[in-house]
Amino acid sequence: MSEVNEQSSSNKDADESNVNNTLTDKQRAKIERNRQRALLLRSARLTSHPYASDGKKLISTGGGGRMIDSGGGFLLEPEDDERDEEISNIRLVEQPAPIIDGSEDRCSECFKQFSDSYLMKNFDVQICDGCRDWEKHKLITKTDAKQTYCLKDCDFDMRQPTLKFIIRKNPHNDRWGDMKLYYMKQVHKRSMEIWGSEEKLEEQKEHREEHKEKLKCKRFEKRIKDLRQAVRTSTWHKDLSKHEHEYDSENETYDEEDDVFTKKCKTCEHAVTYEKM
Repeated sequence: MSEVNEQSSSNKDADESNVNNTLTDKQRAKIERNRQRALLLRSARLTSHPYASDGKKLISTGGGGRMIDSGGGFLLEPEDDERDEEISNIRLVEQPAPIIDGSEDRCSECFKQFSDSYLMKNFDVQICDGCRDWEKHKLITKTDAKQTYCLKDCDFDMRQPTLKFIIRKNPHNDRWGDMKLYYMKQVHKRSMEIWGSEEKLEEQKEHREEHKEKLKCKRFEKRIKDLRQAVRTSTWHKDLSKHEHEYDSENETYDEEDDVFTKKCKTCEHAVTYEKM
């Protein structure tokens, strides 16, 4: 058996030597350039790892096999003589396990621990998803918040710290502008910072209601004034008909000094002066 293997290897070496002898110098130079280019490309892929600068990333291919992630979109298999050295320098990347129990976040309503919640993620409020649907934890639009708590735009966006919000499509019409939704308790807290107490907030609401009523009365009076003016102008008509003079020739007068005749219109005081030949 060993003699057969030695004979096959000798035949293989003989074939390779024959092939090398048949290649021209130009072909050998081209093969060498391609080999050098492949080595340079492989070296560049291994050294340009975008995620870890101190090592390579090992990828499991299943069945016990592993490949090296070059970082350039290619998976490379280590050379036989370098496999042990490369694997020893590879830093395994592991994703952290999800938090199932023992979270530090505890719901301020039911006092249950939770790992994540909608209000915690968007508004930094320690309320679990189970208590999120309560009335006091609802979200409010910016327009309703301004009317209910007597706030201005600067109280939301300029006063520090700015209030957190989420953006949602308008449910009435998709072509309208997006809505900003705020956490109602945070908006109420901001109004207390501005007005000081619930009593001051109610006074401000009453003051704004009175101001609205005054504006309504002014608009109503203006409409009445415009209607009266329209009625007055509609009852008066300017006589635009053309008047034709009808002169009284029998009662014409003669001025001897100027030698002219004068006659007047029968319906108006218009008079004309003329000469007779």
